[in-house]
Order: sequence, then C-alpha cells, then structure tokens
Amino acid sequence: MADSDLDSAVRPDGAGTDRPAAAGLALRTDQPHSARMYDYYLGGKDNFQADRDAAEQAIIAFPNARIAARQNRAFMTRATRFLAGEAGVRQFLDIGTGIPTSPNLHEVAQDIAPDTRVVYADNDPIVLTHARALLTSTPQGRTAYLDADLRDVERILTAPELRETLDLTRPVALSLIAVLPFLGDSDDPYGVVGRLVDVLPAGSYLTLSHSTADFDPAIERIAATYRAQGITAQPRDHAQTERFFAGLELVEPGVRPLHRWRADGPAGTVGEGLTDAEVSVYAGVARKP
Repeated sequence: MADSDLDSAVRPDGAGTDRPAAAGLALRTDQPHSARMYDYYLGGKDNFQADRDAAEQAIIAFPNARIAARQNRAFMTRATRFLAGEAGVRQFLDIGTGIPTSPNLHEVAQDIAPDTRVVYADNDPIVLTHARALLTSTPQGRTAYLDADLRDVERILTAPELRETLDLTRPVALSLIAVLPFLGDSDDPYGVVGRLVDVLPAGSYLTLSHSTADFDPAIERIAATYRAQGITAQPRDHAQTERFFAGLELVEPGVRPLHRWRADGPAGTVGEGLTDAEVSVYAGVARKP
C-alpha cells in the first residue's frame, strides 16, 4: 500500500476495459486492490481486470462475498445514523473509505446533521480521485480527502486535510469498516488502532467491522485467495475483534455479527433472514470514556 499522486483523473472505461483516463498516474492496473475488489462485489464498475479476476476467485472460495459486502454497507449506515443522531457526533474520520457508493458516510451523517465534518482516507488513487470528484459536502458541513495508508498513523494524524477539517479537542467518530483484516499481525493492528484512538478526546467513538471464520471456515479460504494475489488478509475471531475496543465502552449490543447490530429498524431489514455464516463479519461501536 503506497501513497500515489492524484493530480490526474483516473477512471476505468467501464467494466470491460482497463484504460486510465489520464497518463502519468502511478496506478498498478495489473495488481488487484482490496478497495476495487470490494467495488466489484457491490456491482460497481470502478475496477480492473486483475481486480475482477481476484474477486471471482474469492467468490469461488466464499460464495457469500457479495452478501457480506452489502451487509458491511448496511452496518455503516446504521452505525453512522446512531453516531450522528443518538450520540450527537459531528466529526468523522473514515479510514479505508473504499470507492464511493451512495449512501456514503457523509451523506448519512449530514442528512441528520448538515454541519457534520468528515475526513476520508484511503490509499488507492481511484478511491481518492472519485472521492474528490463525487463526495460533495453540504454548505454547512465539510468533507476532505486524504491519501494515506492505515498503517501510517503519523501521516494521517499530521495531514493538513485532517487538521484543517476536524477539531481534535471535540469528539470524533473513527470509522474502520472492513479494513482491519488487511493488516496482518506483523503490522501491529492493535497498536495502529490504539494510536489513533489515543489522540481522540473523551466522548469519541470507534466503529469497526472485521471478517471472521467463526461461523464458516470458507472465510479462511477466501483469505488465502487474497494472500495469493499479494494482499494481506487475516480473519479474526470474536475475542480478537473485541480486543480492538480495549479500554472503550462498547455500545449495546456489543460485538455482534454485523447484520444483527441494531438491525431492528428500517435500515436493518436488508439483513433479515440471513445466517451468521452467510455474513461472517463481526462489528461493533464503542465510546472513549
């Protein structure tokens, strides 16, 4: 995962061709990227042949990959509505943003509180190019976009885009949706999350989702297909996922299969009837005391 120059616009010309819209951008179209594979699961067109091939191999290993991706999006919506509504948070830092797919986090939050400020961070040039072009804020709020790797905590925390948008003396909701499985143990994932949470003031929140093989061993097989493509992928069990919230106060109902996290309203009906094995992702929200 590396930073890239985003001065030139880039877009694949439909799902059937792989053509950068501008020359000179360091974009590896011959190597799959997790964000573009995720876009493919969601039915998007912003992916290349290498991404589609890798995603199809993953779907063979875990046929419910598309279901899990859609449930991740649904959980993000429910969690963001809780944070912007019931919890009253007005600032969000979303790392591992993914290619824009409406509704995006800022759309959900600003629908409730138009003055919400959001910083998106990702390390794929396609993600950031689309974010800058498509993710427009309400007049009362603000959005900013940061080219950074989750593992580069200092880069994120010292970035002008973050410091000019968020007030780190006021509560911030840190969102890590479907990104932590791409950190292996050697990346010190708990240390990464801990350093990010440490700089946030009391009253801030951590939201995350994480794939697990607790319900279906096929998750280990899909992780192996990612690793075969050079992408780190590590499922974690319930205890390992809950450990990311160490020192924080979990919001009810705690760390649960994500389609069961507060899925008792209209936004949760999309997961009705699904089994834990079909989704195979844990999720939770916690408050910093």
